[in-house]
Amino acid sequence: MNRPRPDSRLVLASLALLAGVVVFLTARALFPELSTNHDEGVYLQQSAMLLEGKLWLTTDLPGAFRPWFFVEDGTRLYPKYAPMTALVFAPGVALGVPRLVLAVVAAGNVALVGLLAREAFEEWTGVLAAAFALATPFFALISATFLPYAPTTLLNLTFALCYLRSLRRLDAGHPRASLAYALAGGVAVAFAFIARPFTAVLFALPFVGHALWTLGGRLRAAGVFATFRAPVAARLLVVAAAGATGVALTLGYNAVVTGDALLFPYEAFAPLDGLGFGYRRMLHYDRVFTPALALNANLTLLWELATRWTVAAPLGTLLALVGLSTLRDGREPDALVADRTVRVLLAGVALTVAVGNVYFWGSLNVLGGLSDPTDGFMGSYGPFYHFDLLLPLSVFGAAGLRLAVTRGRSWLSARPRLDARQVRVVAIVLVLVAVPVAVGAQVAALDGPVERHTESSGHYERALEPIRDHEFDRGVVFVPQAFGPWLNHPFQSLRNGGSLASGEVLYAQDRDPAGDFAVVDAYSNRTLYRFTYRGEWGPGPRPVTPALQELTVREGTSHTVRTRVGAVGRLSSVRVEAGGAVVARSPDTANDANTHTVRWTVNGTHVSYGDAAIPLDGPEEVSVLVTYVQEGGATLTYRQDVSVDATGESVRVVWPAETRVCRLTTDCGTEGTYLDGAGEYVGGVSVETRLSTEGDETEDG
Repeated sequence: MNRPRPDSRLVLASLALLAGVVVFLTARALFPELSTNHDEGVYLQQSAMLLEGKLWLTTDLPGAFRPWFFVEDGTRLYPKYAPMTALVFAPGVALGVPRLVLAVVAAGNVALVGLLAREAFEEWTGVLAAAFALATPFFALISATFLPYAPTTLLNLTFALCYLRSLRRLDAGHPRASLAYALAGGVAVAFAFIARPFTAVLFALPFVGHALWTLGGRLRAAGVFATFRAPVAARLLVVAAAGATGVALTLGYNAVVTGDALLFPYEAFAPLDGLGFGYRRMLHYDRVFTPALALNANLTLLWELATRWTVAAPLGTLLALVGLSTLRDGREPDALVADRTVRVLLAGVALTVAVGNVYFWGSLNVLGGLSDPTDGFMGSYGPFYHFDLLLPLSVFGAAGLRLAVTRGRSWLSARPRLDARQVRVVAIVLVLVAVPVAVGAQVAALDGPVERHTESSGHYERALEPIRDHEFDRGVVFVPQAFGPWLNHPFQSLRNGGSLASGEVLYAQDRDPAGDFAVVDAYSNRTLYRFTYRGEWGPGPRPVTPALQELTVREGTSHTVRTRVGAVGRLSSVRVEAGGAVVARSPDTANDANTHTVRWTVNGTHVSYGDAAIPLDGPEEVSVLVTYVQEGGATLTYRQDVSVDATGESVRVVWPAETRVCRLTTDCGTEGTYLDGAGEYVGGVSVETRLSTEGDETEDG
């Protein structure tokens, strides 16, 4: 009795659903605080802005609120990226489940790969191609991030399927369906162009070539008038016209945001970024991108892709090469788009993507270093800029596997000394050998990246725990500038929404006193906090001890600060610094041998220590340094930095002070941040501080 064969469409839908679940869970498990690619925060903040109806943020304090990869233009802050990708993510952001969109995009990509494989071969090759896409290591890792590559591929695949079906429906006598597919395909490629213009062009080139070839053949056969009256020309023109709107919208967006239709936001951010050879620069990173370097980088990247990032690498690559042999199969029937033509188009995508990216210096940057390709983003995620190769690798990999199985079965059947039972035994043995090898290759490809992402995410989760555990009610959090004057870099989760006027919490960069007091004045009705940590934040997962400190702004005619520190050797010097001036004083012999107390005052015109004073005018940082010399000559310095704003009649103080314990230097940044009870310090280290304000009997510790 023959069992009914399962419906291939149902199996394909199940694989697409599984892809969505896998990517959703991967995003939650591996990237709970987003990934090490800090572009994610850019797109998510842009999504929040679009939901507020804004293309840019407006603030009188752009230096305090400038996010990573945003252009500062007067009081405006706008992202260097076009809004299409952010628009894709916006529904998830609005629902409060952003990763839901990642799942939908992943499911769509797997389904579309399967449907395109059906167009090129038949239904079960389509199912197998979808399985190949799902099993491709870089698919899950890149799809689980809020980056533009998977969404742009979704748009490109939609364009390809609609283009093919438009012509095939016309051949089948369904002109209305054909026209609808043509329009949908044009819109899809327009959106893809807005998202990533160069990526969209590289993907579309084979289809543009096919359209021109089709029109050229009809021109030679029927002349201009008859050609452009033909239904096929109408469909191609609809695709072209709809696609051209993407160019128009992109130029219009440029004109609105940058003031010049031909100036892209990424060029406004970094004029020497982008396509082409020669000198290239992005912020503090620059290279002379020569054709030789470009070719070397891309060959290295493609080799890494072929040997590490395909299904059961390099098996997936070898199967795709076998599948390419189907380009020679069969004769071309009298049809607008025959199966063989579809295969040629999909193979053409592989060619244009691989060759075209030689012209883009991002292909070099994604490697990290040519000497160790596993060091950069390529080693952790796979080929960002070659994500569209998922289509030809999956389709031809599936075709290659089916071809190998078919020929293997034929070879076994042709062996007269093997009966049916022996053939089945040989097949089972081959499967039992192949499956562990394939699984081992998959594990080997993913093991390193997953371990790195898990370690990095744990690092971020521990660092951000104080903020995650706190319930804010109209707060402002000052965030340290770990990697320069940016928000969301590296702390992508600490980003503002679509407005700088609302929200339970706003994040601002912890800058100099003038900048911080400007934020204090602009948000005087909010509670202030300082996010800090003990340790040095680096590109790798180095452990830090975090803290969230509530701040107060004390205002009065005069403030007195008493700081008592633990003795850790011979007291060498006590200094008070402000505005480049220094007051030093001999140690007070009245202090207990085990501690030393420094008492200083600040008013609206001066900071005083003992009988000496330093004039103040406006916002300034007052630093107090107590240095001990230990046996062997090593030094340990207690450092306290206090932001003050002297206005003549009164003075404001941000409290508590930032306290550090520095070894062998007097200024050690966050590496020496003092957090009472946190971390290991030299024996005897302790800090107690009190602030008293004239006319106010309370003291702040």
